[in-house]
Amino acid sequence: MSQKSNRPVDWETLVTQNENRLYRAALAILGDPQEAEDAVQDAFVRFLERRPENLENPGAWLTRVLVNGCKSRLRLAWRRVGPLPDTLATPGPEEREELEELFSLPPEDRAVIHLHYYEGWSTDEIAQMLGQRPGSVRSRLSRAREKLRKLLEQELQGGLS
Repeated sequence: MSQKSNRPVDWETLVTQNENRLYRAALAILGDPQEAEDAVQDAFVRFLERRPENLENPGAWLTRVLVNGCKSRLRLAWRRVGPLPDTLATPGPEEREELEELFSLPPEDRAVIHLHYYEGWSTDEIAQMLGQRPGSVRSRLSRAREKLRKLLEQELQGGLS
């Protein structure tokens, strides 16, 4: 059993600095507000239980734990991602359409798109979080962008008919 680092962690600051970012990432991956809240809570509990020694970047560690937890939740047989929930606050109809297009992607694609474009992580950082090679993350980003482009083109063509 590993020992905890002697360096104290300001729990309140850790939660305040990371909870909204982690929630948005979980919501992008899971598509369900309650599931996202549970996933974030689970990530913080894991931090309390299993924080590694000499942790340099708690935010990155929490993100990796969160993404892995979301992937586990998606594997559950009873879980199905439905349409974008009406309770999700969005600024307007245009952004809602874009979010619905994003939610139509597979969860793995949503994860890399969200982590890269919304959270600003580099492909190397995402690869480390997901336990993948940086080239695999770049390929997934490229394929996800292409899928989104095709979906948006279909929407535009459908709206012009």
